Amino acid sequence: MTDLIFSTLEAIGFAHPLHPALTHIPMGMVIGCFIFGLVAFITKKPAYSKSAMHCSVVALLFIIPTIIAGYLDWQQFFGATMSVFIIIKFVLAAVLTVLLAISIRAGLQGASTGKMFLLYTLCLACAGGLGFSGGELIYG
Repeated sequence: MTDLIFSTLEAIGFAHPLHPALTHIPMGMVIGCFIFGLVAFITKKPAYSKSAMHCSVVALLFIIPTIIAGYLDWQQFFGATMSVFIIIKFVLAAVLTVLLAISIRAGLQGASTGKMFLLYTLCLACAGGLGFSGGELIYG
């Protein structure tokens, strides 16, 4: 299946990995929810909490296709070779997905700005770990 996807894309002139094109959306939204969460925590203004929540929702919506694209790229370009950094990415991607879902649920239930900021900080830490391990895979 992976070969079919990538050969079809190559036939229309796209011979690049899929994951890098998608990864900016959830990672950018995680940074956004962290920043808006920080501002909400400092100012106690609900509009910033709402913006943080919206960023968290967009991040969760896009993390699944990003994970799938990363998995396909790993199969296609790395021959599904296991390494410490791939394992780290699998674990952190799952943890980030769960944390985003928890943050959305907590936000909908009216959690305090402090609790939300903690959740967003944990999401940012996962995103940083994912970026670092991805960089190590590509650039060594």
